[in-house]
Amino acid sequence: MPFIAAVSKIDLPHKTSQQEVKKQAQDMFSVNFPEAKRLIFAFDNTEIITRNFCKPLSYYTQPNTFEERNNEYIANTLQYSVEAIEACVKKAGVNKEDITDILFVSTTGLATPSMDALIINKMRLNPHINRIPIWGLGCGGGVSGMAKANTVAKANPDAVVLLVAVELCSLTLIKSDYSKSNFIGSSLFSDGIAATIVKGDNHQNNTGVGYVASSSKLYYDSLDVMGWDFQDTGFKVLFSKDIPTFINEHIGNDIDVFLQKHNLQLNDIKNFIFHPGGKKVLDAYSSALAVDGDFMKNTREVMNGYGNMSSATVLYVLEKFMTEGFEPGYGLMLAMGPGFSSEMVLLEIKG
Repeated sequence: MPFIAAVSKIDLPHKTSQQEVKKQAQDMFSVNFPEAKRLIFAFDNTEIITRNFCKPLSYYTQPNTFEERNNEYIANTLQYSVEAIEACVKKAGVNKEDITDILFVSTTGLATPSMDALIINKMRLNPHINRIPIWGLGCGGGVSGMAKANTVAKANPDAVVLLVAVELCSLTLIKSDYSKSNFIGSSLFSDGIAATIVKGDNHQNNTGVGYVASSSKLYYDSLDVMGWDFQDTGFKVLFSKDIPTFINEHIGNDIDVFLQKHNLQLNDIKNFIFHPGGKKVLDAYSSALAVDGDFMKNTREVMNGYGNMSSATVLYVLEKFMTEGFEPGYGLMLAMGPGFSSEMVLLEIKG
């Protein structure tokens, strides 16, 4: 079976405390958004301690256009993707020339040629690499990207697949958007860059983390639960307060159905590699699954230390497991995203 050989993440140079972000948001919103004073407690209720930002906090108070922010997205994505890839290649014990495929996941900026082309040029990777840019999956993109990377590796046992997820959510902030969604979004979203190497089974599995299967589900008539509204000023964030309710109603049964296909039950899962959408989302997972013990410790600690980095976040959680150790048995990667949708990957971890 294909396996995960290595994961790397980026700790950005402008990590900022949630309390500093809270103060700035209050200053920015209070004049034109009367509800800011009443809703400011949302910053504390997230349980986020620090946020990962690609720019200093002062940058987000300055006037800028969508074009300028998108140019920053391209420049920062290229810089930090290269750093993440170089670290990941080293961890995986491969040469950059060995990479056969590159999947690039993002939802927070635009580039054509796509960012994978810029990365190949910058790093002088093999020009014949199979390129798969994946755009628009939002928070579900990291797990979906992992599933697709393993599908590629399954088709070619000699494959060395590079998965890169980049979300620079902070650069999508529209300062003139005084909506509740934008205000709440400013309490949660951060920037993240992660890289993963997945190898086909002709390679020796030195990590013991093997891919078993994946599942995607799009829920009908839920298109307005999460996404972007594209405006002249940029990407206006849209998300519903009903997301935790949606998780409570659906995710337990969806996981059961997925696991039953592989003759497994929820109690067979020893490692929960979940995307932390926010505290209410984590509470919804806890309520829906009722697993004993602190089964989302790594997920919660990543959220505490980084914020919600959209698709990249689950790879930060995976990196934490890879660094600190899995419990032998099965692992479940899970994330919810626009559509509204769920993405799952089943892993098997050898002791």
